[in-house]
Formats: sequence, structure tokens, C-alpha cells
Amino acid sequence: MKNRRRYIAVITCALLMLAAPAVVSAQQSVVEAIAAEQTDTTTAKQAVAMDSVEISLLTCQPHDEVYSLYGHTAIHLCDRRGKGFDAAFNYGVFNFNAPFFVARFVFGLTDYELGAYPYSLFLKEYQHFGSMVTEQVLNLTPAEKEQLYAALMENAKPENSVYRYNYFYNNCTTKARDIIEQCINGRVEYTGNENYTPTYRDMVREMTRNNPWASWGNDLLLGIKADQATDQRQQEFLPGNLMHDFDHAQIYENGTYRPLVKERRIAVPAGVQVRQEGFPLTPLQCFVALLVISLIVFAAEWKKQKSFLLWDILLMIVSGTIGLVLFLMLFSQHPTVSLNLQIILFNPIHWLCLWSVIRGQGKRYWLVTAVLAILFLAGSLFQSYAEGLWCLALCLLLQCIIHLKLNHKK
Repeated sequence: MKNRRRYIAVITCALLMLAAPAVVSAQQSVVEAIAAEQTDTTTAKQAVAMDSVEISLLTCQPHDEVYSLYGHTAIHLCDRRGKGFDAAFNYGVFNFNAPFFVARFVFGLTDYELGAYPYSLFLKEYQHFGSMVTEQVLNLTPAEKEQLYAALMENAKPENSVYRYNYFYNNCTTKARDIIEQCINGRVEYTGNENYTPTYRDMVREMTRNNPWASWGNDLLLGIKADQATDQRQQEFLPGNLMHDFDHAQIYENGTYRPLVKERRIAVPAGVQVRQEGFPLTPLQCFVALLVISLIVFAAEWKKQKSFLLWDILLMIVSGTIGLVLFLMLFSQHPTVSLNLQIILFNPIHWLCLWSVIRGQGKRYWLVTAVLAILFLAGSLFQSYAEGLWCLALCLLLQCIIHLKLNHKK
């Protein structure tokens, strides 16, 4: 199952971003237990009870599974009297076996949900993978804790728990941030760095730097909007960024400031992570090798004054398959994939014209492809492309030169 997840995620580029494995079976009992703990208390007693409650932001270090390359965020709700509830509220619950899950994820139609389950069970997942979990205890008043407790309980009800997930704008990290901010009686002020304005693509590449094929898949799908500079709030879709911002945030209320985080501790120490070996070659190495072969083929074709049909077919199939993926992205609800300049060259035209080329009637195809290849290369001035695609563009351009030369002689 792990290899199946890895294979599907990389090939379809539908990274199961910021999602921790769901333990849904325990959810209902935990919510009911927490509710029962509070049911019979008066307002005064409840305020006293909230003094013993800690609410924390949990930030989980990435591990080697593709869906966890970006880390994870959850909320810890704990009664420190030692006899009450101790639960993790996790906005990253999903059902990978749901019908058409991968397709729905790619098209931006994925529903995630808020799950609540025992804190010890949540930590075991990250202990197993050797991932560090950092806990930031929030500096909330009893009234704010009560509001956040009530909001989490309301959100965890089956009729309210499901939400429409979005790759950058509405994930399990931003959901945790938003519900915490909404329950604070004041204004959360973050200490920002105005000179730090990475793009979404920059941040994703940084998180996938040790997984080149996942990084390539992201770059293939992400369009020109992913190359725009981001502000501090947009950067908080990543768990590590939100943790950093919470550490330096202040709550402003009635003319006074107090830190948002009163204590930071390690819930799970970093362990040994075992990295699974992937495909031995990087995307760039594969495409450079393809370009080298293409140069050799081009030289042979030029010398013999004839094209090699099998090589034409191979390039058209590879380019057309990439093009089909990008064409499907035109219908995705993800805002950052809708406008993608890579589709200028890599589109279904290669499949549509394949039979004509096989029959020796591809003169117009090669002329159009030459123009598109030049436009594609010019587009790299405005958008960052998937690693090595320029090599494939040059391979096509070389074949265009050969065919246009041969057609001109005819």
C-alpha cells in the first residue's frame, strides 16, 4: 500500500499534502468523552475547569511518505488534572480509498475532515516514522479556551466536520490557525519579515528537495500563479512557517500585549528516519540523457537525409502524455494550476497528429510544433518549468528541423 500511494502520488502529482493518516474509528468516542466531561458543569465551574486545560498547536516534522513531505499540524486539547480528556484534533483526515480520490484531489474537489482521537494514538504515528513533534502551548484565557473548545466540538460533529480542501489556501494547517484566531478575544499580531517573499513554488521545492520526482510532479502541475511572491499569511500553509510565526506572535487586547505561545516543548523527539530508495535517476538526468540521444539521432538523420519514424513516435508519445495531464488541469479547481505555460508545447496535439505522422502526412504538425517549441522556451522567462522539460522541447525542435529540411527538399 505504501508503494502504491507513492507511485500514484508522484505519477499523478496529486501530493496528499499536509495530511496525517486518519484514525477515524476513535473519533466519535473521544468527542463524546470530552462532551461528557463538560456537560454538567455550571459556568463558574467550567471557568475553573478551563484553568486546568491546555490547548496547544502541534507541528509534526515531515517523514519519507509522500503525503507527509510537508509536515503536519494539529491541535492538542488536554485536561492537565490527569483524569480528564487528552485528544488531538486533526484537520488532515481523509479516506484514500474513497471513490475517485486521486482524481478528485487533482481536480481540487477533495473533501477532508476534522478528526478527534486519543493524543497517544496521534503521537505513535510520528514515533513510528521518527518524526519530531513540537508542541506550542497557547497563552489563552479561560474564556478563550472555552470558545476554542466549543468551536472544536462543533466542528467535530459529523454534519460539520467535512470541508473542501485546497492545496495552498485551505489545508489542515490554515484551518488550525483560523479557528485559533477566531476564538481569541483580541487581535493576533505577527512579526513579519517583509524581505522574505518566496513563491509557492519556491516553498514547495524546498520541502521536496530530497524527493526529486515529487518535486518534478509539482512543477509540472503548478502554473504561473505559483511563481508570484507570497506574503506572510500565505506562507503559513506550511506547518513549519506557522510554528515560526506563532513563536513570535503577540495577542493585542485592550491596550496590552501578551505572547501567543507561553511554552514550547518537544512532544516526540526526533528519531531515526529510514528513507526508501526511489528511482535512481533524477528527472533532469533522464531528460538530459534523452537530449543526448536526440542529438545523436539528429546527426544520423542529417547525414542520411532521412527521419527515423520510431524516434518521432517516441517523442510524440512522451510529449502527448505530459500534454494530456496538463490539459486535464485546465478543469481543476486549484487556482495555481489553471494557467500553465507548459501547455503551449505539451498538449494533446501530439496524440491527435500521431497517425498523420505515421502515415507520412505530418508536414503541418512539424511546422506548428516548431513554432510552439520556440514559444514554450520564451515562456520560461515568465514561468518556472518542471526540471528538464526544456530538454524535451529541444528534442522536438531538432526533429522539427529535420522534417522541415526534408520537406523543403521535396
